[in-house]
Amino acid sequence: MNANNTRRATILFCSAAVAVLATSAFARPVHHHRHRAAQAIDVANQPLAGADRDMRYSDNVGQGVRTRPDETVGRSRRVVRRSSAYARAQAHSNSAYGGQTSNPLVAEARKYIGTNPTGRGSLWCGAFMDLVLKRTGHPGGGNLASAYAGYGTRVAGPQVGAIAVMGRRGGGHVGVVSGIDPNGNPIIVSGNHNRTVAESVYPAGRIHAYVLPGG
Repeated sequence: MNANNTRRATILFCSAAVAVLATSAFARPVHHHRHRAAQAIDVANQPLAGADRDMRYSDNVGQGVRTRPDETVGRSRRVVRRSSAYARAQAHSNSAYGGQTSNPLVAEARKYIGTNPTGRGSLWCGAFMDLVLKRTGHPGGGNLASAYAGYGTRVAGPQVGAIAVMGRRGGGHVGVVSGIDPNGNPIIVSGNHNRTVAESVYPAGRIHAYVLPGG
């Protein structure tokens, strides 16, 4: 092979090598782009997992979770605030729980533990009793605690669902009996107990009257 032939062979070899490298360099980004696009299509077509595809959660079928994070946080904060208010209301020394009962008056009164649903700033135990009575389908008894001694039907002793009327310095107090402790003292849900609705034991000797609400 003479020098001219050798030179031509070398030039052809170098040109072929450059062409191969250029083709490989251009082809690789296109390959990755197509591969990523295929991955995206595969992910988009995959079924939802977990609770998102559970048929018990009908709102989530065929779509993502629609609850906004701020809504979830808002609900959590409301639950925490409600729990904290309940705990504060029941933190005093004579707090108690009268036990499970189906009595509607007790059940309604317990809904408001840790709150003041009357909007009044003082002397609101009677107003709370009036609210509970009306929301359970009974006639209201007014805002004065002492007036409940003449409300409904008088009974001799404490019983669940009876209204307990008592006296105290500067005015009376009233609430609904939710249970009786081992010593015979009534457990009462009442408003304006430490400035909130609470469930507490009261001395039996302090009760002036027990009455059952009428229809």
